[in-house]
Amino acid sequence: MLGVGRVGRALDGALAVGVTLATLGPLLLPDPKPWWIIGLGLAASAPVWWRRRAPLLVAVVVGAAMSIMVMWEKPFLPFGPLLAVYTIADLSPTWKRLAAIPAIVAAVGASLVLPGENAETFRLMGTAFVAAYALGTSVRASRSRAAELAERARRREQEQIAGVAEERTRIARDMHDIVTHSVGLMVVQAEAGPVVVRSDPDKAEAAFAAIADTGRSALTELRGLLTALRSPGEPLSQPRLANLPALLERSGLDVESGTTGNPRPVAESVEAAVYRIVQEALTNVRKHAGVHAARVTLTWRETLTVEIADDGRGPAGGTGYGLAGMRERAAACGGTLSAGPGRDGGFSVKAAFPLE
Repeated sequence: MLGVGRVGRALDGALAVGVTLATLGPLLLPDPKPWWIIGLGLAASAPVWWRRRAPLLVAVVVGAAMSIMVMWEKPFLPFGPLLAVYTIADLSPTWKRLAAIPAIVAAVGASLVLPGENAETFRLMGTAFVAAYALGTSVRASRSRAAELAERARRREQEQIAGVAEERTRIARDMHDIVTHSVGLMVVQAEAGPVVVRSDPDKAEAAFAAIADTGRSALTELRGLLTALRSPGEPLSQPRLANLPALLERSGLDVESGTTGNPRPVAESVEAAVYRIVQEALTNVRKHAGVHAARVTLTWRETLTVEIADDGRGPAGGTGYGLAGMRERAAACGGTLSAGPGRDGGFSVKAAFPLE
């Protein structure tokens, strides 16, 4: 900004010098005019140095001086008033620009009528002042357009930054859910395998098969996340409500599921949010509740409500990201999430999503 200010002051100085020389030159050469005419010429030109600070005041001063001077001396062009009119059109607010138009017309008309100028001079001066005002308006419009484009570019950049941050947060939530759910389930199954490997080979085989299935599912989801990270434009595959039965089956819990109401199509983002909330809630049941059973209920009414409840030891302390991530997922889809003691003890997580 400091550099722009210096450039602006230098430009104003050069214009002031140029306008003053163009106005005083004919008054000094070849035959110097009386001192008071030269003084009027100076007053009709030099004040344009302050045109940016007080456009209307400068226009009044140079216009009045020029109107008085033309009664005795006819300049080729009134450079000072023309620059003042240009500045009003360029820099003044709308109401001042509009208010200045009749004043400019009256002042220019008086300065032509009183000396008795001919029709050709009327056309020349009228064209010059209209051109000066139009040029100032055009420059103002161009500057406004440039500022608008710069603001749009700034907003697009902010939106892109916000979009990247949102995408990173979403991927981080998915990574958390995949790792905590899948690795936790694999640990539970791995711990149970050696216990039953001799006494019940079939259960041991089922446990190891569950570990393999969980690992394969986790790898598939992690590959999808890594693909999204490598290629930001690549759409990220999201789990659907149709994948819930498989999730409940391999959760390592005895899950009782139920649906109330009439299911209907919902946005993919809502389906993914419901899936991830159920996944994280079941992981918490397995880690904290001290039980091996849970209930998952989907209710379809004005809202889609999903509730995950258990009969375990109730709320547990902790500073993990699980509940925070579930709330963020619900809020991102316009929904709400509550978590706390269940109606019959244990712990309950309930999320509700509006249906349009």
